[in-house]
Amino acid sequence: MHTSAGGKTRTAGDGSSAKGLDHDPPPARKWTPLGILMVATGALSLFFGPRETSDLWADGLGRWWDRVKGGLGHVRRLVVYLDNGPNCSGSRTQFLKRMVAFADASGLVVRLVYYPPYHSKYNPVERCWSALERKWRGGLLTSLAVILGYARRMTWQGEAPAVDTLSGGYPSGVTLTKAEMRPVEARLERSKTLPKYDITIRPRKPRGR
Repeated sequence: MHTSAGGKTRTAGDGSSAKGLDHDPPPARKWTPLGILMVATGALSLFFGPRETSDLWADGLGRWWDRVKGGLGHVRRLVVYLDNGPNCSGSRTQFLKRMVAFADASGLVVRLVYYPPYHSKYNPVERCWSALERKWRGGLLTSLAVILGYARRMTWQGEAPAVDTLSGGYPSGVTLTKAEMRPVEARLERSKTLPKYDITIRPRKPRGR
């Protein structure tokens, strides 16, 4: 690419010009990764969706549970460690609504435990991202197929992750009104000392009954 002092590219050959780019051109479409790590076993699941939203988080958790629940018949309680990001925080109304729905659908007691702000580096799943980045270092992520290929070839604790995609519109900024949130909030058992960082949700029908 050749640029003039005014930041214009001159590659068309017909005298026309366009604004020059000082970085790689923007992608036609973005894919956001979501990771779920089973701390006890080290099993890693990676999901790729069009954008990070509360619904993407909830759909990923639901898809993961549908895949693993057959081997976890003894589990009645699920502790989910989260990084307190804007789409999954203890005050994000749409996320909490979806977590209540997940507890009811799965029959699990779900406990949401959050790392303090600026401490997500202590979340074990964060180290999985460095392994993925090492795998695609220097690679051109030109399509979803290429991204998935790199993800499937990485390893975590000697094993390849389960890799899948999440499709959907996933609009951002979905929130509940105060009136809509009241029945959701009534289902949340918030810690008295850390109400935003430790939340338990009990299903309407416990699993196995």
